Formats: sequence, C-alpha cells, structure tokens
Amino acid sequence: MPGQRHEPQPGWAPPVPGPPGPGYPGPGPERPKRGRVPLLVVLAVVLVLVLGAAAVFWGVSREGGRPSDEPVASAPPAAEPTVATTGPTATPAPASSTDPRFVKTGQCVRNDGGAAQPKLAIAECGPQTYQVVRRFDGATSGKRDAEAKCAKVPGYTDWYFFDSELDTLDFVLCLKRR
Repeated sequence: MPGQRHEPQPGWAPPVPGPPGPGYPGPGPERPKRGRVPLLVVLAVVLVLVLGAAAVFWGVSREGGRPSDEPVASAPPAAEPTVATTGPTATPAPASSTDPRFVKTGQCVRNDGGAAQPKLAIAECGPQTYQVVRRFDGATSGKRDAEAKCAKVPGYTDWYFFDSELDTLDFVLCLKRR
C-alpha cells in the first residue's frame, strides 16, 4: 500500500552476508598487518652503509691512499749539484737515516726533487743544502700554515711541510739556504 511503512518486527535481524553457498572456501586466515618499521630499518641500514663507503672512498681518493708528501718550498733551489760517477758507488743509507721526518734543528737537508715537488733527505751540511733553523711538530694545514709559522723565525729562507692524515705525524721545517 502506498504510503504505508513497514516496521521490522521484534526479533527480526537483517540478513548477514555469508558464504554464497556450499563449497565456498571462505575468506581464509587473516593476514598479519605489516608496519613500515621493518622497511625503514632496512633503508636506514643501507643508507649508513652507502654513506660509510662514500666516506672511505673520499678519504682514500683525497690522499691517494697514503699520507700526503707533497712539500712546497718558498724559493726554488739553485742548480742541483753534480756528482762525479767515477770510483766506487756509495750505497744509499737506510731510509730512516735520511728521511726528513727525523731531521732535527741544526741538521741539514738536500733537495733531491725539484722546486715544484721537493724531496728532502737528511744530508751533511755544505753547499746546496738547507739548514733546519726551526722545526714545528704537530698539525699543519699546508702552505699558508707553514708560511705563517716560519714568518716568525729569523733567518729562514725556505720552508717545507709534511701533512699526513695523522696530525701527530705532521711537521713544518723552517730552512736556511747554505
């Protein structure tokens, strides 16, 4: 009848959707909900590994895989002395005895390299050598630092610095040309 409302009777319940019929397997076991936490943990670990590898690569490429030994002299050395090749050949001294890392104030060094890339070795004082007027041990940042340290040393004519990855091995030599 038009206009009449049909009210549900007490005890009546709306139908509950269920399986469509016999043989229906049903919805199955409920899947556990996965949060984003495990994914974020994995991404964080990968990010840390990538950044660590990049830092190692940067450090190795920056220093060529070894401490920097590119010293700089403020004035080019004079012509290198010539050595006579007649007579017995002298055997070189062990590296530790000629290595400039072990030079002390008052000792002399010679430049076995060029002006652009000097290679110092401890030597007997004489012509074409440099006497160590002052030695500064400890961290150095390079050319400007060496210039600033030696500027306070009277009588110096040249300087040399050694800058490695370990600041405790760094040093600056203020030299006087002989």
